Amino acid sequence: MPGRSGEPLSIAPTPRYLELDALRGFAVMGILLMNIVGFSMPEMAYVSPAVYGGTETPDIIAWALSYIFVDGKMRGLFTILFGASMMLIIERAQANGENPARVHFSRMAWLAIFGLAHFFLLWFGDILFLYAAIGCIAFYLHGLSAEDLFRRALLIFTIGFVGYSVMFGSLLYLQYQAGLPGASADTIASFREAAGGFDPGAAAIAADIALHQSGFQTILMAKLENDLFQPFILLAYNLAETLPLMMVGMALYKNGFLTGAWSAADYRRWGLRLTAIGALILAVIAIGLVLSDFNMLLMINAHYAWNWPSQMLMTLGYAALLVGVIRNRSASAWMHRVAAVGRAAFSNYLGTSLLMTFLFYGWGLGLYGSMGRAELYLVVLGAWALMLLWSEPWLRRFRYGPLEWLWRSLARGRVQNMAPQK
Repeated sequence: MPGRSGEPLSIAPTPRYLELDALRGFAVMGILLMNIVGFSMPEMAYVSPAVYGGTETPDIIAWALSYIFVDGKMRGLFTILFGASMMLIIERAQANGENPARVHFSRMAWLAIFGLAHFFLLWFGDILFLYAAIGCIAFYLHGLSAEDLFRRALLIFTIGFVGYSVMFGSLLYLQYQAGLPGASADTIASFREAAGGFDPGAAAIAADIALHQSGFQTILMAKLENDLFQPFILLAYNLAETLPLMMVGMALYKNGFLTGAWSAADYRRWGLRLTAIGALILAVIAIGLVLSDFNMLLMINAHYAWNWPSQMLMTLGYAALLVGVIRNRSASAWMHRVAAVGRAAFSNYLGTSLLMTFLFYGWGLGLYGSMGRAELYLVVLGAWALMLLWSEPWLRRFRYGPLEWLWRSLARGRVQNMAPQK
């Protein structure tokens, strides 16, 4: 396998790779494409446009494009980069004579605190607590070779995919049983109870909209009363997908894939192949879902189980294509702006949540539930512009993004120097 290119961008105590920074920038911008529906509409609208958000042609096109090209892939790319960054920080700690475990677990402890604050005070879709908890597990695998990391990641991922396919597929089987002539009342009742949790009625949607159009304290108290343990539930649910993706990121850092060590032909070949295969499979699924008139149980299976393999393929394909683009455009000003977004990814991620909840929740402008699915992407474009405009000028003056500085200072127990590196 190709070895990692050893040339950082500068001979500095804390070297940076343009490939990693720019990839992280693309990922944090792309995550908003995925999350915008969750910020602005009832949660299950993310699964199906028939739940909320409209089934007019523009809205269906927006849903289909998101399902095929965005959903899960940007989060997957972000997770892979988290694993790669973890390896970089471990290497840096070792080079500086520090205890890698102490550095890592201090970072993860504070990240978990940030994540819980994010979940309860801003938005239910937090991934920081998830990353912190799974990052603690992934640390014990950092000494494995790239090949071993790949093999074990594939095993865990396959177990998770099969498990969720069986779990959610059982709903379809229960639906079949309940629809048979002479089906017992118990079978029908069991099906309705199992399916009811995934198909909110008009009353539940109206209550959700009213809640999110209310004040900050009302939303917070609802989370404390109803979702106190939700971060831990999400951890259990996402473990079998997130841990393998982190392990893949660790492996791709070790073999040089994420730092630009492969040939341009390799990046192009793998990027096009993996992206095309994954997109084709998801396009077929999306067409079937539209033809089913967005049958809710099919939507659930397509969203929570059937998309796993294709998302993994497309995440890796996107990574390959983007590294190729970053290498080819490494001297361009706009690529360095994207890289700056990535260097301040923590600030941009939490800052986006603050901005979006201000726009949509009742303690801000209260636009929750008032915009169609297609319209939301105009909001995304505006947020992208803000990320690109502020990140690069800030990092010309300061070494870290504002929240990156805070996280690093807390994790290391001392105020960090904000002067830019020479």
